[in-house]
Amino acid sequence: MKHRYFACEFKAKDAGKFSGYAAVFGNVDQGYDVIEEGAFKEFVRNAAGLVKVLFGHRHDKPPIGLAEISQDAKGLAVAGELFLESPRVNETFTAMKRGALDGMSIGFDVLPGGADLTEGGVRRLKSLKLWEVSIVNFPMNPLARVESVKAAGQICTVRDFEDFLRDEGGFSAARAKALAAGGWKALHQSARDESDLAAAIVRHAAAIAAL
Repeated sequence: MKHRYFACEFKAKDAGKFSGYAAVFGNVDQGYDVIEEGAFKEFVRNAAGLVKVLFGHRHDKPPIGLAEISQDAKGLAVAGELFLESPRVNETFTAMKRGALDGMSIGFDVLPGGADLTEGGVRRLKSLKLWEVSIVNFPMNPLARVESVKAAGQICTVRDFEDFLRDEGGFSAARAKALAAGGWKALHQSARDESDLAAAIVRHAAAIAAL
């Protein structure tokens, strides 16, 4: 099994969930490989049709989550959920939220006839079998991004919302405090349950980020 590493960017979503791209098509990574569009021909899935999420390709440890995998014109799209019942996984998720853990990697095999070497020494990968995706410390391809992760459902107070706007939204402390104070009551009034509140928080944060 071969590995390729990708950079990540974490923003906001429900507890334990993350989404984005584990691979971007058409760009040469630091290992002089380029994955062609549609290269992932096979996925090794579990009984639920999901791919395993590991930490650092540790095949000797239980998976830390599961992910739905698909291909589009951009790359290999991942929508996963981590098993937060495990203290080990909770530590991983905390580091992801804080921006300290910002890499992803894929474990794959090249299928027969699935790679060509160009005159410039770049290997073009056109037919791959995906085994797993891993959360890792150091990325290889800076164009691959995990675009959404955050325990929005854990935002329970106006102070939590203020911290969210400061840490995840990049607002100054004063600006985050003012925005949180003005929006928290309205968010609660518009939400019917916890999942609605989490979704409302994400929508509101996106809207004020554009101000």
